[in-house]
Amino acid sequence: MGPLRRRLNRALPRPLRNALILLGFPAPAWAQACAEMRPDWTPGTAGSAWNEALALMLSPAGLFLLAATAVALIIRSQWGGLVAVLLWTGFISLITMFPGGPRAAATLEGCVGSPALFIGLAAAICVGTVLYTMPRSADDG
Repeated sequence: MGPLRRRLNRALPRPLRNALILLGFPAPAWAQACAEMRPDWTPGTAGSAWNEALALMLSPAGLFLLAATAVALIIRSQWGGLVAVLLWTGFISLITMFPGGPRAAATLEGCVGSPALFIGLAAAICVGTVLYTMPRSADDG
């Protein structure tokens, strides 16, 4: 049993804990989130934005998005770039708009850092994709 779960079990009565779980707040059901999400994490160390950006970029969804963006850039497809940008937007939306569950509990325990750096990198990739796949005018030479 982790430190977060131990504290919540002592502090909250069972009906309140169950209500928190149903509302999506971190509660004892997800207290071992760090053991599942970051098995190599050392307790007592904080998750950094760099580690979180690396973990999100190397996740299956992140690798797929990097590959889709690379294909759109290689073939210089405006529609492919649009699809890649929309997929990046969806992935970031999933990360930021649904903060409850195991990810929130892992953030509270300290093994998951802020996704702000990842969001900034993804935004830069999207802007670069749009600018690179933009149609050229006759004046560009």
